[in-house]
Amino acid sequence: MTALYCVILAGGSKNGLWPLSTETLYKQKFNFNSACTLFQQTFLNVASLIDDKNIITTTNVKYNSIIKEQLKTIQEKFCRKTEYKVLSEPIFRNTAPAVSLAVQYIKDELSFFSSSAVILVVPSDMFIMNREEFFSYIEKGVKLANEGYIVTFGSETSDINEKFGYIKARKLTQISNVEESALKVSKFVEKPVSKEIKDDLKGRIYVNSGMYMFSIETYLTELKKCAPDIYKHISDKVVKNTTPSISLTDYEKIPNISIDYAIMEKSKKLALVPLNSKWIDICSWNALYDISDKDENGNCFYGKTADIDSKNSIVYSTSKLIATLGLKNTIVAETEDAVMVCGRDNTEGIKKISKKLNTKNSSEKEIHKTEYRPWGYYNVLESGNGFLTKCITVNPNAKLSIQLHHHRSEHWIVLEGEATVIKGKETVKLSSGESIDIAIEEIHSLQNFGTEQLKVLEIQQGDILDENDIERLEDIYGRV
Repeated sequence: MTALYCVILAGGSKNGLWPLSTETLYKQKFNFNSACTLFQQTFLNVASLIDDKNIITTTNVKYNSIIKEQLKTIQEKFCRKTEYKVLSEPIFRNTAPAVSLAVQYIKDELSFFSSSAVILVVPSDMFIMNREEFFSYIEKGVKLANEGYIVTFGSETSDINEKFGYIKARKLTQISNVEESALKVSKFVEKPVSKEIKDDLKGRIYVNSGMYMFSIETYLTELKKCAPDIYKHISDKVVKNTTPSISLTDYEKIPNISIDYAIMEKSKKLALVPLNSKWIDICSWNALYDISDKDENGNCFYGKTADIDSKNSIVYSTSKLIATLGLKNTIVAETEDAVMVCGRDNTEGIKKISKKLNTKNSSEKEIHKTEYRPWGYYNVLESGNGFLTKCITVNPNAKLSIQLHHHRSEHWIVLEGEATVIKGKETVKLSSGESIDIAIEEIHSLQNFGTEQLKVLEIQQGDILDENDIERLEDIYGRV
C-alpha cells in the first residue's frame, strides 16, 4: 500500500478577487455557493480519498488562526477527532518554499521516508466539479509517482491566455506503459505567457491546474538538482506543527519563488495526467461567476442584495445591503473596507487597482477594519482625531508580542474570557469587566492562557495611531 499524504497550499491571496481577497482579507474564509468555505471544500474533497490525519495545510502566520478555526468547524460538524496539522510560514514566500517546508515536515516529524510515501499538493481555491472523476486521476498519479515521476495535472486547450500556466506534452512509451493516458512533459511554462513563448506553444497544450504529486525521495532529489538554494536552507531544518513552524531567521534566507519556476520548468522527470473533469481556479470574479448559481436573468447574488432588471451580473455583499437596478454584465463587490464596481469584460483592471492600493506609499491605502494576526485578529470599531478603538480577539493559548509604543497610550477592557497582561515588570490577571491602562513607552503584552477566545476592547490615544508604532521586544511568532 502506498502511504499517501496531501499538502493544501493556503498561504496567499489573489488580487483578481479584490476587495474580497487582499493581504488582510483572506479569500478562503468566505463561502462561495456552499455551506463551506473554499478551504473547507478542498479539505473535505481530499479527506474523501486520503486519511485526514495525513493532510497538512501550509499557510502564513497571519492566516493561521483562520485556518485553525475552519478546521475546528470541520472537526465539530463531522465529529472528527484528528488533530489537524497546520504549518505556518513566518513571512510570505511562494509555493516552492511552502511545499518544501511540508515535505521536510512529513519526512522528519512523521518519520516516514521511503519511496512508497507519495504526496499530493493542491491549492486551497480550486473548485472541482466531479469528485469521483477527480479521484480517478489521483489514482493514476500515484502509479506515476511510485515510478519516480513528478506528476502534473492539466486540461487540454487550444486557447492560450496569459492568466494561466501551460504544459506542452507528448506521448512516450516509457510513461504510457505505467499509465496509458499519461504523457511526457516537454515544456512547462509559468504564467504570464509572453508572446514569444505563446508562439512556441503548439501541439498538445494543457492548462496547468496547480496540482502536483511525487514521492518524497523524488521531490528532494529534484529540489537539490533544480533549486539548490532552497534545498540547502530547508534540508537540515527542524519543521514543527507550531506557529511559526520554522524560524524567521531560517525562512527569510529561502528564495521567494514558485514551484513552477524552481522545479517544474527545469526538471526532466515530469509526467502529465490529462484532466477531462471540469475544475476552476477561483482566481477572479468571472471564475466565481462561472461556478455560481444564477437566476433566470443570469445573475449571481451573495449576501444582502435587492435587484430589479439586472442581467448577467454578480453582486457580492459581506455586510451592507446592495440595491441594484438595470445592471448588465457588471460586478459589484462590498467588504467593510471597500466597494468595487466594474464591467465583467474588464476584470484584468481589478488587479491594477489592487496593486495600486497595496503599494506601500499609496495615499489611498487605508486602515483595514479587520486585520488577522498569528494570535487572532482585531476589528477597528471607530477612529478619529487622536483616538482609535478596536475589539481584539486572542485565540486560546496565544499571546501578542512583548512590545511598546512611542506615540500612543492604550486602555484595555476585558469583554470576554480571562486576560494575562504584562505591564512593565508586573503580570496582571483580568476578568470580564476589568480594565487596565498602558502608558506611552510602557512595555506590555496581552496573553490568553484559557481554553476560550479572549475579547478585549482597546482604546488608543496619541498623535500616531498605526501599526508602524510597535517596537517588538519578544515575539513567539518570529516578528522581532
